Amino acid sequence: MRSADTEFHGGPLDGRVLAVLLTTLGHVPKVYRVPVPAHGETPAATLVYRRAKEYDPKGRWRWRYEYDREASS
Repeated sequence: MRSADTEFHGGPLDGRVLAVLLTTLGHVPKVYRVPVPAHGETPAATLVYRRAKEYDPKGRWRWRYEYDREASS
């Protein structure tokens, strides 16, 4: 399967670049969910990131993920 290096903004993954599997049309998924297992007193949670366009100085765009605080639990 093909993947694309995608940057994450906000939340615990802020600034990280991860390889995300592409859909059949060659895009990253609209929503990216990251399960976080329980650890000690902290219950299990799911981090939710939503796809957004990012433009470089030359006007070209690429996808990035932005943290969705309301949807994360």
